[in-house]
Amino acid sequence: MAVIAAIGLALALVVQTWIVQPFSIPSGSMENTLLIGDRVFVDKLFYRANGVQRGDVIVFSGDESWDKPPGPDPWEPADLVPSGGILGFFSGTDYTKRVIGMPGDTVECCDSERRLLVNGEPLDEPYLFPDSLSTHQEFGPVTVGEGRLWVMGDHRGASHDSRGHSTDPGSDGTIPESSVIGKAFMIHWPFDRFGRLPDS
Repeated sequence: MAVIAAIGLALALVVQTWIVQPFSIPSGSMENTLLIGDRVFVDKLFYRANGVQRGDVIVFSGDESWDKPPGPDPWEPADLVPSGGILGFFSGTDYTKRVIGMPGDTVECCDSERRLLVNGEPLDEPYLFPDSLSTHQEFGPVTVGEGRLWVMGDHRGASHDSRGHSTDPGSDGTIPESSVIGKAFMIHWPFDRFGRLPDS
């Protein structure tokens, strides 16, 4: 039994390290795509082979991009995504956001309908939290550097994302592609929300 348990533990660690990892969503920054209390599976293997695409919902490391705030954050105090551990219950400094700008893209806000512009074209965002366009404030244009990403939450009025981090010392708000852990592709808890996340 001890050998079987050890083999099971080793397999679980291999899966979580290289293939799929569970994460929990503690904040409302990605509503209604992801709700507070949702648990998601994040694909790590596919991303290593295929890379990031605009519109992907990603989990990325705050250690390599945005440091954990030193105190309560007035935007969203629980933006960090608890992660790690075989069951995904232990705390970590990881964030979940949607990729808006790829390397070389120019991102800005807004057009006459308060939509984001990417390379001068309005971005169709059917995933946005209701009435999010009304909360958009002007920014940019920002040109995303090589190996960087511009990321935002789907609930724009409740997301401290690349916009808010653009004023951090030495930062333009983007994150390094190397910080991306993987793509959130499935909600596995609660059961009434079980299913794959739709592609943007």
